[in-house]
Amino acid sequence: MNEPLPLILILLVSAVLAVALFRAMRLPAMLAYFLVGMVLGPHTSGLLPDSEANREFAEFGIVFLMFSIGLEFSLPQLYAMRKKVLGLGGSQVFLTLGIVMGLAKLAGLDWSAAFVIGAALTMSSTAIVSKILAERVDLNSRHGRLSIGVLLFQDIAVVPILVLIPALGVAGTNLTDVLGLAMLKAAGMLLFLFTFGKWLINPWFNLVASQRSRELFVMNVLMVTLLLAYATKLAGLSYALGAFIAGMLISETKFRYQVESDISAFRDIFLGLFFISVGMLLDLQQIANNIAAILLVLVALVLFKAIIVTLVVRLVKYETGVAIRTGLILAQAGEFSFVILALGVEQKLVSGSALQVILAASLLSMVIAPFLIQYNGRIARKLVQSYSRNSGQVVQDIDDVGKHLHNHVIICGYGRSGQYLARFLREENIPYIALDIDPSRVLEAATAGENVMFGDAARRVVLEAAGGARAKALVISYADNRAAMKILHIVQESYPQLPVIVRTVDDTNMEALREAGAAEVVPEILEGSLMLASHALMLLGVPLNRVVKRIRIFREERYKLFKGYFHGISDAENEALANQQVRLHSVIISAGTYAIGRNLANMHLENFEVEVKSIRRPNSNGSQPSEESILAEGDVIVLLGRPTGLTNAQNALLIGRIATK
Repeated sequence: MNEPLPLILILLVSAVLAVALFRAMRLPAMLAYFLVGMVLGPHTSGLLPDSEANREFAEFGIVFLMFSIGLEFSLPQLYAMRKKVLGLGGSQVFLTLGIVMGLAKLAGLDWSAAFVIGAALTMSSTAIVSKILAERVDLNSRHGRLSIGVLLFQDIAVVPILVLIPALGVAGTNLTDVLGLAMLKAAGMLLFLFTFGKWLINPWFNLVASQRSRELFVMNVLMVTLLLAYATKLAGLSYALGAFIAGMLISETKFRYQVESDISAFRDIFLGLFFISVGMLLDLQQIANNIAAILLVLVALVLFKAIIVTLVVRLVKYETGVAIRTGLILAQAGEFSFVILALGVEQKLVSGSALQVILAASLLSMVIAPFLIQYNGRIARKLVQSYSRNSGQVVQDIDDVGKHLHNHVIICGYGRSGQYLARFLREENIPYIALDIDPSRVLEAATAGENVMFGDAARRVVLEAAGGARAKALVISYADNRAAMKILHIVQESYPQLPVIVRTVDDTNMEALREAGAAEVVPEILEGSLMLASHALMLLGVPLNRVVKRIRIFREERYKLFKGYFHGISDAENEALANQQVRLHSVIISAGTYAIGRNLANMHLENFEVEVKSIRRPNSNGSQPSEESILAEGDVIVLLGRPTGLTNAQNALLIGRIATK
């Protein structure tokens, strides 16, 4: 079949069906592309020819993948995670690479092929790991943070590896000289671009963006990316290095997130084509002939990487259970494994049965990865009894404190927001218990005498130990909507009467969180904007009472817990507007009042469109009203409603004028 359109249609139909099927099975789309390439490739049906043009076209997938990595590369993030990234990640990469190279050399491969295979098997799947950890709300757990730190170093290590492989493919020259020259070129290009490129990229992108044309902006991103990729290729390096540099340069501009959004479609399509081209390398005949070797390599790969990572994590003083969980999470091959193998094939460094065995084993390791990651906790607890005991001890420690608390507040997360809240609660003598999964933060705060415990608030047993059944309120102080939804689900099932306040970054998910059971959702961007507006209005000469009133009215519109206020003389301005606003009003039940001895249900206050917010009694801080609450002398009824309704409700309580529906 030489007609291009039928080939494109076959490719598109196959890719759409395969990706839809794999998505339905909750497997990575990448595996679907491999399947399409294998079925349609030259070793199976032969519908897709293994031509040089196809391989070069698919190489753009690597370009956009490396561009995305560069775009997300953050020097401040790298510095903040330097111990996990450089220590753990560096140890894992160098140990795995060195041992695999030694084993490959013993198996009869030359050093170049051994390096390619070792580098490929060193990598783990950033896409699979980050996606599943995010779904399980495990990104901020100890094993989650350790895994992300190792993956970040692997992403960095890909850059020199992709520089070295083309140098290894140069025949008939001194290897040391070639590698030295390649690294010198890469260092020189990085130095030049980051010295002068940063001064050019910002004004150029500002100029393009000022034209207000999305097409022009996207074309400009493509131009810069491919221009730098081509420049590095001309310098004898790889396309991927130039794309990585382009991403790093653009990440320094204010257009980073817009670029990431605009380029994602191109990246995903070309990356799909790249993985199809890798699938075309798979030869079913050779795989069938080497199935025993493939399964052996698969088992060896998963066990070996899990053991290496476990040992490295143990060396930095983490407990065995956490180390095993991290090892299981990173025990598979990754996207860059195939990038490295494809570049090795292009440079004729690896081929034949060795290539087929490594490709097939890497693919299978990614197929089983979701199951290993899903059950990493159970496996760790089975293997290490002390980890189960430690987990139980954590719950017991929380229970030892929580069982003495009543009408307290549970604070989920003890970052800045959680600590500020705890400070206010202490000043008001309101008991609280805080839960956090950062052991160093918990240790420091607990040493200072603060009531914070190590524990994951998204676990039912932890909330139970913290006294969820006896608590007066629960506050989720960290902005993670997935974790908030998980906690809300537990609270709604186990403690439906417990009010929950949730902090979010913005107001995007306010309604979803309220529907999930949140009593109130506080978006920090919205509150920051209110503070900014209030300061600006006062600097512009607007009277303080008017500023306070405008902020109050805005909050009443956004937050149901802020609805209503006690009216005063300062609220006399614009009385017509004030009469439309709900407000709070206190009614004192004195001797001889009609309501004494009657319950709220008999008073029919809802007929006046008035809500009873609370009943305050002598020697009491107030209680939540119910329909059966019997009113007595000395009670103070706090009502919420509009002025006319409040007047009528007060008359009903004091002199017995009760309206009928």
